[in-house]
Amino acid sequence: MELTKNADNLLYYGDNLDILRRYVKDETIDLVYLDPPFNSNATYNVLFAEKNGSKAASQIQAFTDTWTWTQESESVYADIVMAGGKVSDCLQAFRTFLGECDMLAYLVMMAPRLVELRRVMKETASIYLHCDPTASHYLKLVMDAVFGADKFRTEIVWKRSTAHSDAKQGRSQHGHIHDIIFFYTKSADWTWNNIYTPYDTSYIEPFYRYTEAETGRKYRLDNLTAAKPGGDTEYEWRVKRLNDREKWENDLTDEWKNPKKDWEYKGIPPYKNRYWAYSKANMIEFARNDRLSLTKSGMPCYKRYLDEMPGVPLQDLWTDISPIGAKAAERLGYPTQKPEALLERIIKASSNEGDIVMDPFCGCGTTIAAAKKLGRAWIGIDVTYLAINLIKNRLRDSFGESTTFEVIGEPVSIPDAERLAESNPYQFQLWALGPVGARPTEMKKGADKGIDGRIIFQGDKKGTFENVILSVKAGHTGVAHVRDLKGVLSREKAAIGVLISMREPTSQMKTEAVASGFYESKTWGKKYPKVQLLTVAELLAGKQVDMPPIRHVNATFKKAPRAKKEKDEQKKLGF
Repeated sequence: MELTKNADNLLYYGDNLDILRRYVKDETIDLVYLDPPFNSNATYNVLFAEKNGSKAASQIQAFTDTWTWTQESESVYADIVMAGGKVSDCLQAFRTFLGECDMLAYLVMMAPRLVELRRVMKETASIYLHCDPTASHYLKLVMDAVFGADKFRTEIVWKRSTAHSDAKQGRSQHGHIHDIIFFYTKSADWTWNNIYTPYDTSYIEPFYRYTEAETGRKYRLDNLTAAKPGGDTEYEWRVKRLNDREKWENDLTDEWKNPKKDWEYKGIPPYKNRYWAYSKANMIEFARNDRLSLTKSGMPCYKRYLDEMPGVPLQDLWTDISPIGAKAAERLGYPTQKPEALLERIIKASSNEGDIVMDPFCGCGTTIAAAKKLGRAWIGIDVTYLAINLIKNRLRDSFGESTTFEVIGEPVSIPDAERLAESNPYQFQLWALGPVGARPTEMKKGADKGIDGRIIFQGDKKGTFENVILSVKAGHTGVAHVRDLKGVLSREKAAIGVLISMREPTSQMKTEAVASGFYESKTWGKKYPKVQLLTVAELLAGKQVDMPPIRHVNATFKKAPRAKKEKDEQKKLGF
């Protein structure tokens, strides 16, 4: 069990259970956030998959069989039971209650991963588990078994959607608009930074109802007395009052002002059976700084300015972080993408600059981007190359080409690629598309075959776009594959076709490709081979598709917005 030479800014491809056990040392992580796939709706069809044979979108294809009760589930379950302890007791109870169903398979998958996450967490570390009501009640018990019920801190409710109707089979039901985030700590001593949210208008208007004429600052008046004495708190506070009673009654604004020759002193004691809350020296300092306002009786009150208040301490109901809008610059098209503001709040509250943040189901990399933005080191793990490629693009788009991180588990040699192709052809396909910047096509029922990925670039006419289609072959290839690609090119009216293969193309394949001619770009004044053959060896050496530049189009992978520096927290609160 050993971290690589750089113990932060690491992106791992692979099963997070294996990665945790092989690479991550005990007590090295300061904060864990995980959003494991759990939903049961048709868009993210994982826990209760349709049984009609339809395939999930390519983004989640790797998960389609994960939650089915199989012999592997039985084996993992047996390991958990034999280990004994509360986790064993919990899973045995679930099996009695649920039986061998997809939900039990999901919980059996989650349990050992949570155990490993607890192991790698520092004593002061926290963990946030993001889920929805489909599985939250089960996961809460698993978390109690792993971390201890006394380490449960908060059940956060995040309003993830605006109001909508959830009608099923002709019946209405409550709209599902929230997720659950469980917050646990490893020990009774954990990292915590207070977070404040802006005051609601309904609070500001009745309480901060005064406005300073000179500055426009809103303030409220606070009582300066206390129920119990403490130190120098039994004095009379001396104020000056205008002698001219008639003028005073007609101009109340002059009742307590700077002394003039026709003013007299008056002693103001605290209210009956109360004491001053501050010493006389402090009260004098308040007066010198114009922090006192006097009532008609002369009783001083403290002027508490709205713009000096931090806001409302963070509560467990989060309605102020909106979901990512359909046209938001932040949206990258990943099905379960969470807003960066959500992760920034969690990271700020439960870690400090320089700490290590881990996301073992990092998806499109929102946790990683937020951690990087806030000056934390990070470790991300994902089991799909689509996620790995998306995160690499996101980091470079947001933080520049010079941003540094290490990818572990990505093929760096021919034997690596061969092992990946043999063990998981689909992930090999996703990996092969990554180095050339291609987006995988969605593997839906009835979709056209022969296209594994696409690259889009701008055509010669303004507002028009052309396609590069890619086909990836892990095994034997021959001239028939080139002819098939030419047929797809013709059918799709694509500009360029690329065949990526593990093996060196034959002379017949090269001849067939050359005979396809060229795509000519008038914009760039250049011809590009219509059919191109790329090998894995060439990909590893950095060779790219010969095509017009796409940097001005950016339509293949949606470009993440450039990261901005954090604004002052008071500005965020609207003060």
